[in-house]
Amino acid sequence: MPRTHPRFPLSFVLIVLCALAHPLFAGEPQWIEVRSPHFSIVTDAGEKRGRETALKFEQMRAVFGALLKQATVNLPIPLQIVAFRNTKEFRQFVPLWHGKPTQQLTGLFQSGEDRDFILLDMSVEDPWTVVFHEYAHQLMNGNLKGRTQPWFDEGFAEYFSTIELDGNKVKLGLRPPPGDAEALRELGLMKISDLFSVQHSSRTYNEGDRRSLFYAESWLVLHYLYATQQLSKLGPYFDAIDQKLSVEEAIQKGFGISAVQFDKNLRAYMATSSIHYMTIPTPAIETGNYSVLPVTSTDVKAVMADVHLHSLDYLDQAVDEFEAILAAEPDNAAALRGLGYAALRKHDFNRAGDYFHKAVQANSKDSRAYYYSALLGSEEDALVENPQRLDRIKKDLEKSIALDPGFADAYSQLAIAHMRAGEKTVAIATMKKAIELSPRNEQYRFNLSQMYLTTAEVESATAILRALSTSPDAAMVEKARQAIEQINKMQTVLHAANHSQGTLLTAASTESGTPPAAAGDADQSQLRPPAEVPKFLKGQLISVDCSNSPAAVLTVMAGSKTLTLNVADTKRIAIIGADAFSCSWSKLKVALNYHDLPTGERNVISVEIQ
Repeated sequence: MPRTHPRFPLSFVLIVLCALAHPLFAGEPQWIEVRSPHFSIVTDAGEKRGRETALKFEQMRAVFGALLKQATVNLPIPLQIVAFRNTKEFRQFVPLWHGKPTQQLTGLFQSGEDRDFILLDMSVEDPWTVVFHEYAHQLMNGNLKGRTQPWFDEGFAEYFSTIELDGNKVKLGLRPPPGDAEALRELGLMKISDLFSVQHSSRTYNEGDRRSLFYAESWLVLHYLYATQQLSKLGPYFDAIDQKLSVEEAIQKGFGISAVQFDKNLRAYMATSSIHYMTIPTPAIETGNYSVLPVTSTDVKAVMADVHLHSLDYLDQAVDEFEAILAAEPDNAAALRGLGYAALRKHDFNRAGDYFHKAVQANSKDSRAYYYSALLGSEEDALVENPQRLDRIKKDLEKSIALDPGFADAYSQLAIAHMRAGEKTVAIATMKKAIELSPRNEQYRFNLSQMYLTTAEVESATAILRALSTSPDAAMVEKARQAIEQINKMQTVLHAANHSQGTLLTAASTESGTPPAAAGDADQSQLRPPAEVPKFLKGQLISVDCSNSPAAVLTVMAGSKTLTLNVADTKRIAIIGADAFSCSWSKLKVALNYHDLPTGERNVISVEIQ
């Protein structure tokens, strides 16, 4: 959950109050970029502070790996850090609430699907606490595979945000995050069973003092578990929650005590006058492999405009800023890429394609330009797959991954492209890589379940969907429920159609809305008699003839061909993307599974409305 200090509403916007027609900041300070093995810091606070910032983030990354006892630490979304030399400069980016600047801040975290931003005020004593809270969430998203609960996520993020590095040792839990101790004193503890029951949609998670207490007590519980060496009990507790035991039953099973006793232990721990904290050796990191390069005023403006591009309320402002940059420097790759992305979000595909092409020409090492170009190709998808377009999309994504091998969504998009091309085995392996880099991304898992269905791995698909059916995201729960229902319906229909135990081959699409290639390709035909293998068709549904109800005839245009397909019973056919079959469907994109009959007719098994 995005958080600042003091805490503000979940969504906020960043606004730059200066005009790009004039110098970005008074005095035209020298901007530099400091690059460490895992981070990029753009700053005008000088090389020394830039290096200190890079070192701080490298150390915190290494501490996270030490806490999880893993050598590789993933960050699923690329991160750009901007460190300002003074408060006046930083305040030009303060978020607004109801049109007014929020209270004094020392750091901001701005998230996006393709890029995250951290903004720091380097003139204050502690610009780190707020941003390290959000940084901890990103690290958890990239490295924790099991499902946890909001109290654990926020408690760990609070605990992580106050880690102190003191020479050759790291101090963990030495002090509470700002405001947490006050919230605990003034509001008192809630019952542990209530704390553990809080969901992202709960009032406690989202409203004022309730949220403050939730953060504070979540931190206290993590502090208590670390200090009393009970972290190993979290695994059995979360396993019990996954098994749908009540919170009270899960506490008993995981911690070996009742929820009431847990409350007593936690209150006794809070009442103690001594400060419990743990130390670990400071992890060894690379400190010499840092590069420092000057950054032009134009490139600084491009970074700031990129922040705006990731704030939906200021998309138009970002476009103005990028256009001002191009007026002064027509081949600025970042501005070209930014304008291309803005055009893509507005579905102006021609302009987006032109900008991306120019961006790649201006900088062939820009991984995001290739990634955006691939997204454009996916958005422009034709009714019938275009092999040349798919090949171009895959090459763009492969280049993006080569330049930024840790970006999870590039793998996800590449997996979808492979699936569209009928390369099912490669697609599944690539989607697994995306999940490895971002194990908490439930959409990736849902897409993998749909890919398993195309290879008739029904048990693997169903296992994923059952896990997703207990997601804290209500929309994902509904998607998983519908998918399981369609699997059951498809199996019934196929069984009836084949007069034997059917094998499920579904046209259920990945989230992009494009189903995989034909189910009857070579590897499948070698496994089953041809008569049992449904065929796949994607096109535009022109009309539906229900004159012989309950039967129907579909007229579908696929490329330059117009085909007719028969539905034996409109009440028994599997429908995806609609509540029920409709005789009034017209001019809709569809994906069909069907059987070729000896008579030359085509018998429809399933219809997906896209």
